[in-house]
Amino acid sequence: MSTRVQVILDEEEREHFRRQAEREGVSLSAWLRRAGRERLAAGQQGRITGPAGLKTFFEACDTRERGREPDWEEHRVAIEGSTAAGQSRT
Repeated sequence: MSTRVQVILDEEEREHFRRQAEREGVSLSAWLRRAGRERLAAGQQGRITGPAGLKTFFEACDTRERGREPDWEEHRVAIEGSTAAGQSRT
């Protein structure tokens, strides 16, 4: 079953959306539905739902990042330095 939803847009915004939909060869309604679905999918991409997702996340990190991960002591020194730099001298 379909439900009609009213969306309030100003005329300029509506015209931008309509022209883009026309360029893509779809109706304004279809274009808005697709935009909404894409936003939902984008929000789900960062979600880890179990061990397999966690493994995939770390594999992607290992592929993307280069170098070595600093040990805790290096992190602690960086954090303390950042905190001290932000403190007022008064």
